[in-house]
Amino acid sequence: MSNIEFVIKRSGAKVPFLPQRITNAIYRAAVAVGGRDRATAENLSQKVIQILEKTHQPGIAPTIEEIQDVVEKVLIENGHAKVAKAYILYRGERERTRQERAISASKPSENIPWAKIWHILDWAVDHSLNTIAGLNDRIARGELPDIVHESEKLYEEDVENAAEMIIERAEELRMVIITGPSSSGKTTSTIKVGQHLQRKNLNLVTLNVDNYFFDLSMHPQDEFGDYDFETPQALDLPLINEHLSQLIAGKEVMIPFYDFKTGKRQDNQTSMRLKENDIILIDSLHGLYDAMTQAIPDEQKFKLYLEPLLQMKSANGQYVRWTDLRLIRRMLRDAAHRAYDPRKTLLHWHYVRSSEMRNIIPYINTTDYIISSAMPYELALYSAKLLDDFEQWTADYEKDPLREDAYTRAARLYQVLKQVTPVPEDSSVPGDSVLREFIGGSTLKY
Repeated sequence: MSNIEFVIKRSGAKVPFLPQRITNAIYRAAVAVGGRDRATAENLSQKVIQILEKTHQPGIAPTIEEIQDVVEKVLIENGHAKVAKAYILYRGERERTRQERAISASKPSENIPWAKIWHILDWAVDHSLNTIAGLNDRIARGELPDIVHESEKLYEEDVENAAEMIIERAEELRMVIITGPSSSGKTTSTIKVGQHLQRKNLNLVTLNVDNYFFDLSMHPQDEFGDYDFETPQALDLPLINEHLSQLIAGKEVMIPFYDFKTGKRQDNQTSMRLKENDIILIDSLHGLYDAMTQAIPDEQKFKLYLEPLLQMKSANGQYVRWTDLRLIRRMLRDAAHRAYDPRKTLLHWHYVRSSEMRNIIPYINTTDYIISSAMPYELALYSAKLLDDFEQWTADYEKDPLREDAYTRAARLYQVLKQVTPVPEDSSVPGDSVLREFIGGSTLKY
């Protein structure tokens, strides 16, 4: 047992000292540079704790910064320079993120596609859907079917534009990357783009990168037993690149199979070889992460990005956050298809968001085209489905310093959803809508 009982967070809050958090941080840094030795991470964590116990008097809680300083010192002094560098870089990124938040009101983000946003905002204003009040007014006038039709039409136009751009480059392309953060609508959009391409005798052949996960036991795990499988390092990137090179060279490869029930990967399970007019499809959260497809020249890739770029203000004048839309979508999908409690999705979301901000969002402006999967009417469906849950989660985590992220998101979404007129049934939503990917009832075969 450590004689250190508490830690002082940057906010000044005092929280219980959990040694496993140090182990997790070290192991996560090791994973970032290819290491998978949890026992070594635990041993180094013990060295950190020993130093902390010697340098801090009983009853005096160390700060987060002090603990991180000791971690860096222990890593370097014990010959783990690469891990130390990864840890320092990650720590620096978090600090820069905090500073950017402080000045975000006066400095536009480089991670936002401003031209696309302006187009969507202009459309929203024209259709009186740029505010929750406008949405409610149209629903009250019985215009929900019209809202659905207008929203779906805008999305379908985006899909068609993307497909036409791919067709124009068909002779040089060997790969289409369809990517975007969690629950942005990649699966449905991939099917729809593929349907357009098939009319031109072009076939998208999926290399399912989910089969390249390392065994679950090799992923970082936190003190609550939750695994961090949102990072690209959770995938066997060298093997993915090896198979991509062989496929484009016309060779046959043996694809592994990852069993999500057991958390284990079996190698050399399914043969794959490209035929004439086949284009490799990478449908992945981390498709833009350079190390995933670095074996393929950029001129042979088409990069398509998905994000629900909703432009709608709530009553307090703040725009509804895209990440909040995706959180709800993932809650509904996880509950429907994975028997996963929505509360667990909320508690895991900080991992999702952290990985997005490091490995996905920064590349949004490097893509060839952006599709917005937002449906302005989706908030009305979510209000009917989850309003009571968000109210409960807000109450449950309000005073829990270890669940600050969950509380912040739950409270923010509760305030948004209670402003929206709830629509308890979804009969007006088309069977092939991107939302069906999350609310169920799709006519598409996933």
